[in-house]
Amino acid sequence: MPKTKIFADKNLKIGAIDPNIYGSFLEHLGRAVYGGIYEPGHPSADKDGFREDVVALIRELGVPLVRYPGGNFVSGYDWKDGIGKKSERKARLDLAWASVEPNEFGTDEFMKWCKKAGIQPMLAVNMGTGTPKDALELFEYCNHPSGTYYSDLRRKNASEEPYGVKYWCIGNEMDGPWQICGLTAEDYGKKALNTMRMLRWADAKKADEEGAVKFVVCGSCHAQMPTYPEWDRIVLEHTYEETNYISMHQYYQYRPSSKNPLEDFLGSADNMGDFIDTVRSTINYVRAKNRSKHRVYISFDEWNIWSQDAPRTEPNWVKAPRILEDVYTFRDMLVFGGMMNALLNHADVVKAACLAQLVNVIAPIMTQKGGAAIRQTTFYPFRYVSQNGRGETIRSITTSGSFDSMYGKARLVNEAVTHDASKREVCVFLCNYGQSPEEIELELRSFGDLVCREYVCIAGNDLDAANTFSSPDAVVPEQREPLAVKDGTKAQLRADAMSWNFLRFSY
Repeated sequence: MPKTKIFADKNLKIGAIDPNIYGSFLEHLGRAVYGGIYEPGHPSADKDGFREDVVALIRELGVPLVRYPGGNFVSGYDWKDGIGKKSERKARLDLAWASVEPNEFGTDEFMKWCKKAGIQPMLAVNMGTGTPKDALELFEYCNHPSGTYYSDLRRKNASEEPYGVKYWCIGNEMDGPWQICGLTAEDYGKKALNTMRMLRWADAKKADEEGAVKFVVCGSCHAQMPTYPEWDRIVLEHTYEETNYISMHQYYQYRPSSKNPLEDFLGSADNMGDFIDTVRSTINYVRAKNRSKHRVYISFDEWNIWSQDAPRTEPNWVKAPRILEDVYTFRDMLVFGGMMNALLNHADVVKAACLAQLVNVIAPIMTQKGGAAIRQTTFYPFRYVSQNGRGETIRSITTSGSFDSMYGKARLVNEAVTHDASKREVCVFLCNYGQSPEEIELELRSFGDLVCREYVCIAGNDLDAANTFSSPDAVVPEQREPLAVKDGTKAQLRADAMSWNFLRFSY
């Protein structure tokens, strides 16, 4: 008899999957920009200095949206330093990352890169040293057609047509004591409200019109902040009727020194789902208190695995230092896959998300100066989910074992089920966190007669295996024989120990 049973019915829907949950993030941090997406003189660089090998990998990932330019960086950034003739731009100290920002790459370069890569921009404005007026001037530069100082400056510098930026983050992690000019929830809420109102007034469309700009206000930096969730409540009470999203940020890491390091790390995926549920509850509380018909969603615009205990080895006050360049292991990939399932299983409330980050800095893509670009282990779950996890998420009912972690009981089998009616496809993304193979029975009902078209597995015995420049294919997906389907609804899967699995069915 199977140890685990997974049941899903077409009519038990969680919610529509917004493609923007497959977004990512580029900050002026380390080699994310300089030496990452932008490296003039590289053999693959185009005339603008954009690495085409990196663009190709980003397209393969299926990233539709990128948040820019920060991150902690944005709270000390003057966007005007990064426009105009490059020879006249001034280098500045970046206090957030103890680096030198040369300002060779700024708003116009980012917009041009987005167009090349087929990506929608999500711009963050400075709510640290910046003012609502500064944000309005950036908005005018990007979105106003012509006839004003900043719109005409854009036309002179880079683009006759406005960029039409739709998504605007109103600051970054303003509750964090590390944030440049951080604020209390009351002060941030007031500042964010005034900023959004000014940008809304400057927009060509009303808030409820198709194509109107959308705003993201800062939620708590992470669930362990002492001000969480009061910060979120207060900010939403100030901004609820103006904002479209509240942000969430959360990183997890493997800590070998903890009591049960593997179990604690594997439990991260379930904890991420619990965190989303608490933010959902905070949103619903404020909505009820306001007697509001307006809906606010979650933008989980920083999420990843990040070894924050790793010491910095690069000197301070240099351009693009090699920092935060985590090498992701097979173990990391397993947890990463479960984190993606958490996003899918909350598709009704998470309507945007940004993997932090995209290149070199805690990223699925790594580059060498003048050399190759490779896929890290986490690249593969992201690619398969972003390319196939479309349509809507179906609620799955699972009977399986569990294990103890620092977050409480965690599921041994972690799964998400999606249905794309336009393609007549059902997809299952599944992690087996058990240290032995798991016999699993899948029952997928009300879709019609299903046929398994594809089965992909990432498995192995070495949890520390990683993709490096000397061994870029140490951890790769394996195409396996598609499963037989009984009565058009049932399939048996023997999931390898410690494995990530993808199954695609059609009807």
